[in-house]
Amino acid sequence: MADSSFDVVSKVDRQEADNALNQARKEVEQRYDFKGTDASIAWSGETILIKANSEDRAKAVLDVFETKLIKRGISLKSLDAGEPHASGREYRIEAKLKEGIDQEHAKKINKLIRDEAPKSVKSQIQGDELRVQSKSRDDLQATIALLKGADLDLDLQFVNFR
Repeated sequence: MADSSFDVVSKVDRQEADNALNQARKEVEQRYDFKGTDASIAWSGETILIKANSEDRAKAVLDVFETKLIKRGISLKSLDAGEPHASGREYRIEAKLKEGIDQEHAKKINKLIRDEAPKSVKSQIQGDELRVQSKSRDDLQATIALLKGADLDLDLQFVNFR
């Protein structure tokens, strides 16, 4: 019997993130507590740029955006938001959406699988994802449960289960 396998990836649905950002922008434009604060949120290339006239307002805009991400099914582990910093008369927060598994996290996941998963399970790093293989599908499902329960600061998805 051939080996069964699945891939561990960390991806963000760009369309859902875009929808969440547009919803947050509309809410910021309409909410009374943001009137006159010059608060805004927008894409700036691959980063999300949040601007406001005070540090608290900038954090509030970030909070609105995080709420919209959660409602759209995007984990906050995928959002890498910096601290507010002054830029002239306004405060800015730059945030990025993390995609792909970097080498450091891939090695951590690989070690976790080697140490705690059933012994028949093998894993290998392939670029920004991991391929996990085993003869037993039950062992693979146990590995998925192990990774879901692990405290990794990545939003993991499990694809191509065959």
